Amino acid sequence: MRELRQLIDVEEPAWPELRETLGAGSVSVEVLQPDGAVGDASLLQLQVTARSYLGAVVLHCGGLLVDDGWLRMFGSPVDGAAHGMPSLARVNRFPESCDSAWRPDAGLVVAHDVLGGVFAVNGGSPADAGRPGAPGEVAYFGPDSLRWEALGMGHSAWLAWLVSGALDEFYEGLRWPGWRDEARTLKNDQGLSLFPPLWSAEARQNIAGTSRRAVPMAELLGVARDSCRQFDGVDPGFLGAV
Repeated sequence: MRELRQLIDVEEPAWPELRETLGAGSVSVEVLQPDGAVGDASLLQLQVTARSYLGAVVLHCGGLLVDDGWLRMFGSPVDGAAHGMPSLARVNRFPESCDSAWRPDAGLVVAHDVLGGVFAVNGGSPADAGRPGAPGEVAYFGPDSLRWEALGMGHSAWLAWLVSGALDEFYEGLRWPGWRDEARTLKNDQGLSLFPPLWSAEARQNIAGTSRRAVPMAELLGVARDSCRQFDGVDPGFLGAV
């Protein structure tokens, strides 16, 4: 394993470029205060350098709230701050102390959206984990389709894509008048449960007509996983621990 200083003290660290990318995007991004000790420990466990966007997020962000909190990207938040924002380490169940043998084999969960959608960076063998795409590619678990889909880009390109304004098209048909206000009221460990559910014909025909309530994100992810097993007999696998 590389030591922490080898991961941090690199030429051309990504944070200045990433900060510029976040500021130049057409959607709102709130950068949460980081906890340096959590960031250092997470970087050491991940064995990525500060030259990568992933390393920059882990070191310099307590997390990112994108598009008025519709999407939460995980970082290294100060304990007890940010309205329940979980850390990347917690979401992915990192070992309590650095373990060179540990790997997020199914993939690294990097973000959730308020609907219970999951963004994950594929591990070394996506097919073995039941996920599409290549190693290192970002995949999305859709709560409307109850399936994973490969997004055709790695983590850095995906992050730039998030703030480019592409989310309006990506979530077309899944947003309703007033969604911003509802997203802002949520704690960062909560999501929105819809009835009829997102995967139903009724919700697809009239998303604005659904009833919505705030629930723990863990509950939302659990329902989605159970629904996959029930309807398709397929387990989508790990969706993150919140």
